[in-house]
Amino acid sequence: MFWPMLAIALGFLGLAVLSVFAVRVFVEAERLGRQVSESARRINRAAEDLETAAVGAARAADRI
Repeated sequence: MFWPMLAIALGFLGLAVLSVFAVRVFVEAERLGRQVSESARRINRAAEDLETAAVGAARAADRI
């Protein structure tokens, strides 16, 4: 009777460990998603700034 109870206890312990790791992976995936979103927003802002600067440079070149 000892071995079946030990196997059940170890099974529950294994599930508990896996669930802790699953929660950690979920939290880190959310954090990574927020970082990617913020990076995309900053890249889009830089692209808009570059486009604005290019238009200004083209207008300045026409005046020369």
